Amino acid sequence: MPILLRRILIPLIIIAVSVGLAMLLVSSKKEPEKKPEPDTRPIVDIISANPSNLSVQLASYGVVSPKYKTQLVTEVQGRLLELADVFVAGGMVKKGQVLARIEPADYQADLSQAQASLAQAQANLDEEIALGEVAKKEWQDFQSGPAPELGLRVPQLKKEQANVKYAQATLARAQRNLDRTVIRAPIDGIIKSRMVDLGQYITMGTTLGELYGTSIAEVRLPLNNNELAYLESIENPNTEVELTAQLAGKDMTWQANIVRSEGIIDDTNRMVYLVAEINDPYQLVTKKSVLPLKYGTFVNASIHGREFENIVKLPRHLVKNNQVAIVKNNVIEMRTVNVVRSDQKHAYIQQSIQPNEQISITLLNNMSTGQEVIVAGEQTKPKTAIANAGAQ
Repeated sequence: MPILLRRILIPLIIIAVSVGLAMLLVSSKKEPEKKPEPDTRPIVDIISANPSNLSVQLASYGVVSPKYKTQLVTEVQGRLLELADVFVAGGMVKKGQVLARIEPADYQADLSQAQASLAQAQANLDEEIALGEVAKKEWQDFQSGPAPELGLRVPQLKKEQANVKYAQATLARAQRNLDRTVIRAPIDGIIKSRMVDLGQYITMGTTLGELYGTSIAEVRLPLNNNELAYLESIENPNTEVELTAQLAGKDMTWQANIVRSEGIIDDTNRMVYLVAEINDPYQLVTKKSVLPLKYGTFVNASIHGREFENIVKLPRHLVKNNQVAIVKNNVIEMRTVNVVRSDQKHAYIQQSIQPNEQISITLLNNMSTGQEVIVAGEQTKPKTAIANAGAQ
């Protein structure tokens, strides 16, 4: 083959082979796989609304104190001869129990003197009565007509009657003073303190000690003025209270009752105080299994308030500007709700959310009405299931 012909044919053959290979590659090329567009809708968790009736519990606190506090004060003077063993701080006493005795000798002498004075006055009265009878008979024997009072000794009789009454009053006073040398407990209670010692000379009006009654305890419970609206009655808030405290390492509970409102807003904290009473706090009568509620104990209180119907209870952080995110057919609705009450953890909504409505518990940035979302768990469901859920 001539050299010129080879130089022409070889390039042509190479070009033909290259074109054939290129056509073969083009014909065997696979179409690129089409990927679905990613779903950019945010995923939210939901809960279903479950309205129910709610009895509002108002939180408060206070210190237990006695309803009755008595200062034991002397009404006579003298030297203390006796102090009862229970007349010490913490001693439990019964009404009428002897706590102390004052030296009675002077008062016994006063009583004897008063008795003698009364006997003398009575004798003088008896004598005057007899003289009056004699004068009346003599007048009738020697005179006619009505007798003058002086002639019948009426003024003298009235004088002796007055002397008897005076002597009786003196005797009664002497008897009372003698009785007052014995200091008795006026009520059942616990001795708060004793301020005198044996052998001490005390004057009238000296404070011997302080006695706390154990029949009824009180707790002053502060409430914000706005919270009074949650009570059944503001003027007569007769309702139950649950008191809790930790004693001896255990959480203890006692039942009490609100008996009154003090009705004055405190100047210092702008609170209104309710007063709760606890019967037999030291359990001297009832003998319950719980520990005694001692005076001075700090307690937390849960006050039973009004009952509201159709209340949806939600975590407080889900309510923003009185709005809640409702999810319906995978679309957000920012609904304004009626919050009747809120506390540190929850918000209580009335007549704003229907039963079984779905509430988003996932908070998204800039949530708005009309925003599309995916409910957690639905992206794994078959399309037919999702369609049925949307139809509901």
